Amino acid sequence: MVDGGMRSSRTTAAEPEQTVEQIATALEGFLAEHPQAVVREDGKVLFDMRAAKYSLTTEHGRCTLHLWSEDRNLVRRVGGTVLRNGVLRLSTHRFGQTKPQTLELAADKDRRTPSTREATRVKYLRVLERVLEQSFEGWKPEGFRTAMDLEKSFGPAYARGSLVQGQKAWAVIAVNQEETQATVDGILTLGILWLHHCRESGSGRRLYQGLRLIVPRGMTMLTLSRLAWLNPEAAQWELWELEQETESLELRDATDQGNLTTRLVHAPDIAAARERFASAAERVMMLVPEVMRETVEQKIRSGTEMAFLLHGLEFARVRAGYAGSSFNRAQEISFGAGANETPLTDENEAELQRLVERLFARRDAGGDIRDPLYRMQPERWLESILRRDVEPLDAHLNAAHVYTQVPAFAAADRGMLDLLGVTDDGRLAVIELKADEDLHLALQGLDYWVRVRWHHLQNPDQITGLGEFQRHGYFGGVQLSPLAPKLYLVAPALRVHPATETVLHYLSPRVEWMLVGLDERWRTKVKAVWRKRSRVSADATR
Repeated sequence: MVDGGMRSSRTTAAEPEQTVEQIATALEGFLAEHPQAVVREDGKVLFDMRAAKYSLTTEHGRCTLHLWSEDRNLVRRVGGTVLRNGVLRLSTHRFGQTKPQTLELAADKDRRTPSTREATRVKYLRVLERVLEQSFEGWKPEGFRTAMDLEKSFGPAYARGSLVQGQKAWAVIAVNQEETQATVDGILTLGILWLHHCRESGSGRRLYQGLRLIVPRGMTMLTLSRLAWLNPEAAQWELWELEQETESLELRDATDQGNLTTRLVHAPDIAAARERFASAAERVMMLVPEVMRETVEQKIRSGTEMAFLLHGLEFARVRAGYAGSSFNRAQEISFGAGANETPLTDENEAELQRLVERLFARRDAGGDIRDPLYRMQPERWLESILRRDVEPLDAHLNAAHVYTQVPAFAAADRGMLDLLGVTDDGRLAVIELKADEDLHLALQGLDYWVRVRWHHLQNPDQITGLGEFQRHGYFGGVQLSPLAPKLYLVAPALRVHPATETVLHYLSPRVEWMLVGLDERWRTKVKAVWRKRSRVSADATR
């Protein structure tokens, strides 16, 4: 959140002067669009904004940026911003110094230039063809390329082609070890689309038996867990690990799902936590415009933390801890949207109240769609609506039991936006949400479904008969069905990626899914405009 100061500050001579409001808005907007951004100085990453926090002040005609994490703390005065090639460059000054320095905000950690990335991929393509010829005797690599094909959703990070033997063929897709883990994890979605494309464009001249995925050694865990839930009747599926230095391939067993890297978070005692935070919550709510107080969601995150959300965007929080070196309990209140965070003090209370008023004016269903605070975390906005009323997705969903991020992924790099609910007949319901078009919707929903199913099938307590979810405090009073969960994939109808249904039709029939397209005006009222379902198999209950 930013103040509205209008006095200009100096920038470099090559760039036009910016007001402090323009500087703060540029920073705020970039971080809203890129929540996984990193902050660099002299080529070194100082902060990863997935874990770091920041605050912006615009007092006395100066824009001051404060960044902090567990490792370091940084305060700079920002004199100007320039956005070039997806990087926001900040002209900054240390306090007491006149010489400007540059901080860079990059959308992600990949520092390679486009030419470097291209050279790496071209070199890898030659290695890949050589490895395939050596490893699959009698099969000929054909048509391998990395060229971008936006119409079919293929990007240059993935090398794709065919292994051919007469009329028999395998679709092959591969990714090199210099790519990010997120890119590697996306290979199965692109691989399914590549296999589908090969079969459609082959006109029956070749029989594509299945898909071979080539992944760097040590980066296969997520792909392996997904592979076990593809339909073996639709195609053969093979996952190979490549050690690029030795050019050796090793086949991974798709039935070995390995460590699911997941844990159940125990449900907090809501009543006790609300009582504990009552006075702090009252102080926070006094800073909220009175007519808007009913809009605020007060969410207990744990026994030691309470969050205050406006349409899914956390703007304040209360944390319980210890005061100094004593054992006396203390509660800290802080304000801020997203990674922006400012502790509440008596001195800044009036300023924070003005900032909260501006937040509530800007983050409104009828607000300006260009505003960073309107655009920030749209999926959390959708999630907040469905937590209160999930029935528009399916009338059989129980609105009284809807939870967020249970279980939690141990890997911190997946920004989960999942809900866990239950149907009227006690069947668990995994709900994956997307507010914008996302190629990976189907398989990201599958990730969460696999983990929920795994926890659900853990042995029930021999004395109480309760399963793992209920032993952790969820679904109190509900008789949970022993059947496997149902998977709901939810997005605005016009923002469901065209490839989503193709990917879904290659899933195992054991995964029962429903794809729900919402009316585009979901911020005002959630309404399903169409629903598509999987064919129910007898195996879907296992």
